[in-house]
Amino acid sequence: MRSLKHTQKSRLLARAAAGVLVSLLAVSALAGCSGVARSAGPQTIAGGASTGIYYAYSSGLAKQMRDAGFDIVAEETGGSVDNLKRVGRGEALLGFAQADTAADAVAGEGAFDSPLPITAVARVYDEYVQLVVPANSKATRVSDLAGLRVSVGEANSGVMVIADRVLSAAGVSEKSYERREFGLHGSVAALEQGEIDAFFWVGGVPTPGIETLSKTTPLRMIPIGPETVERMDLGRSSVYRVSDLPLGAYGTTGNVETMMVPNYLVTSSKVPDELVYEATKLLFESSAQISHTVPAVALLDRRQAIFTSPVPLHPGAQEYYVESRNAS
Repeated sequence: MRSLKHTQKSRLLARAAAGVLVSLLAVSALAGCSGVARSAGPQTIAGGASTGIYYAYSSGLAKQMRDAGFDIVAEETGGSVDNLKRVGRGEALLGFAQADTAADAVAGEGAFDSPLPITAVARVYDEYVQLVVPANSKATRVSDLAGLRVSVGEANSGVMVIADRVLSAAGVSEKSYERREFGLHGSVAALEQGEIDAFFWVGGVPTPGIETLSKTTPLRMIPIGPETVERMDLGRSSVYRVSDLPLGAYGTTGNVETMMVPNYLVTSSKVPDELVYEATKLLFESSAQISHTVPAVALLDRRQAIFTSPVPLHPGAQEYYVESRNAS
């Protein structure tokens, strides 16, 4: 735990001298801290598809961080797997990722050949698994996707990880349906044009791209039941849970059972503690402002943010939580 004098000094520097944080990044490699500062250009927050909540959240957070002196921008990416790899390689300072995919990264499983130095800044909000079909589709269960054209998400995305697990748990083999690998923008366009019959998405509700689609194309959500969720959760640190989509989402009627997965803001364990402390502080201090344009940000809760198992909290984030608790 830092001394009070150290804490006050670091906060003064962060607010009064915009160049200090940039300088820390520039010298961190020399200090053996990380590869985060390999380039002289701005740092990035790895977001996701431009029409998704990850990117909107990243953009809002990046703006608030720039106002506080960080040289940082949001970057469009392929999603959770891509984000985790960028953070692990030191190409992004921060990134958003699903809890299940982040757990795979820490363990070196699934899409990751070896463990990555991933730590958590916060559990920011929980995401819904959304299995979208036209309202007039004959498909009513996951098993009905057999024989249909289904987009399972973009390569290197957490959407694809979950879609493959849902289909497998529901007994739908890869050979039994026509597989497409589109990101959110591509999936929305393909469904609207009748080129696919269904697509998976994992994100907050409403997701902007799907909400826009629902204005021109009546939609329906296929439920994902507790039996499927239970089979998926076996051996995966219980990161999945059953929930209902918010009533009336995208103009749908009635309750739709689905699953939720926590979403984390992550960083590398090699990033200096002071940098992560300041980023965590800004995350919470700016949440009310960002939530005006990104409603999911309002779900950020300091009491819940520390629950990022099996991904460990970064020491800099831990320090922020301890200090904020003692101050309350």
